[in-house]
Amino acid sequence: MLYQNILLPVFVLVALSFAVVFWTGRKLSLSGGPPETEGSFNYHLHTLFYVLVAYAITLRHADLILVLLSWVFVVVQIFHAGLFVGATASRGSSFFVAGALVLLAMWVYFAVHILFPFWW
Repeated sequence: MLYQNILLPVFVLVALSFAVVFWTGRKLSLSGGPPETEGSFNYHLHTLFYVLVAYAITLRHADLILVLLSWVFVVVQIFHAGLFVGATASRGSSFFVAGALVLLAMWVYFAVHILFPFWW
């Protein structure tokens, strides 16, 4: 699989992160800031996503399923960012949970793929 296929959702998520930071005027750094909020936990999800993509590329396990799940995660994050900036907290929370579940599915798929290669 081409690196561009798995990196394109990463670039879109990076652009989204910077757009939200500049739009809301929030700090990009999590250290020394206000107490943990849903927005800061969202950055933790982004970090887990970036780590997963880095591992998948390095270990050559960036397959079509991970690419599709990456796009699902990024689209959910785009919806979440739109609602989070728009101040509709309850709907934003459901998108946050959806994104976390998609990311969990990605990590489980990746872990099973790495730990049990004979299944594939």
